[in-house]
Amino acid sequence: MIDSKLIRKDFPMYENHITMQKHDLVYLDNASTTFKPYAVLKAEEEYNTRFTSNTHRGDYDLCFYNDTKLAEVRHTVAEFINANDDEVVFTSGTTMSINFVALGYAAKHLIKDDEILLSVSEHASNVLPWYRVSQITGCKIKFIPLENGRITPENVKKTLSKHTKIVAIAHVSNVLGYVNDIKAIAKVVHEAGAIIAVDGAQSVPHMKIDVKDLDIDFLSFSGHKMCGPTGTGVLYGKANLLEETDPVFGGGGMNVKFDTDVSVKYLSAPTKFEAGTLHLEGIYGLEAAVKYLDEIGMENIEVLEKNLRRYAISELKKVPDLVIYNEDAEAGIITFNKKGVFAQDLATYLNSKGIAVRSGQHCAKMLHHYLNEIATVRMSIYFYTTKEDIDALVNALKNGGHFLDAYFA
Repeated sequence: MIDSKLIRKDFPMYENHITMQKHDLVYLDNASTTFKPYAVLKAEEEYNTRFTSNTHRGDYDLCFYNDTKLAEVRHTVAEFINANDDEVVFTSGTTMSINFVALGYAAKHLIKDDEILLSVSEHASNVLPWYRVSQITGCKIKFIPLENGRITPENVKKTLSKHTKIVAIAHVSNVLGYVNDIKAIAKVVHEAGAIIAVDGAQSVPHMKIDVKDLDIDFLSFSGHKMCGPTGTGVLYGKANLLEETDPVFGGGGMNVKFDTDVSVKYLSAPTKFEAGTLHLEGIYGLEAAVKYLDEIGMENIEVLEKNLRRYAISELKKVPDLVIYNEDAEAGIITFNKKGVFAQDLATYLNSKGIAVRSGQHCAKMLHHYLNEIATVRMSIYFYTTKEDIDALVNALKNGGHFLDAYFA
């Protein structure tokens, strides 16, 4: 079992953070972004201080080293999710990855009267690209009903039709924290002759993912939510589907040749998607993050977070007038409101106590229809969260007095 307190020594933010408050930082916004350990910062520094050069651009040692390193990182990431190396595409994050699938695959293959299935709990990154596909192709968007906040295989099956081509859903809701049964859902989707594209932004950092076992067709996730650098991410796609997907960007490094007759021949996947200069220092850092998580153990991380979540729920239920919207969820995301207090006012008050949480609609702007709330407060934990962090939050909620005082302190 890992110890959250001991783990913190690996994260310089706990020593060096800048805050306007006279309190230690209690960071509970990990669903948004995570802190970076020294190992990640060192890897990025090594690129900048020892190995700076481009890839695929030169016949000299530094360039060759980075070509080799790029292949090594791709292999490391592929092993992390049990994929093949040629199924891993480097992107800037989940948003870019999903756009690649939507614009490179769906916009190419879908036609009028085809259907894409979503849910009202999806993040904007897993809604707006599909809306654009609908605008381009004329295809229909349908929504899978939620069952107690979850996307169930049964409701997916009921919503599927002979026109459904793609089901695009999150593995874990970024607001409600429910872990959808992707393996069972993928089976239903494939039996209907459709493909499943999974937003893994909130699952890959927190649990062991095996894309082959889950039978996922496309998986998108971000480095910065798993202790890696911002501006890094991954698109996984089954090899045959990546070959059927067109590049969204054009540029150097992703083509074999082009000529004055307007002809172009692209490289094979995954390289055909990686136009221009990659975020190489970030990719160095991404590898370090994956190795760091592997060393801790994804199973250990999952167990720790579940224990912390159970403790948080038990303590939060003792707070008068607190409404918890996802008490029975599995992930380390807890969404709540204080009766009579607007979510942003509550988050501002908590900030005055040094507690960082998120308030608003959390980029899931259709979910208010389901929750019947305009905005909520979201706390989200990671493996470096401690019981003391949770106690600080609970004490602040219990002893808030007039929550608007934070504006006039």
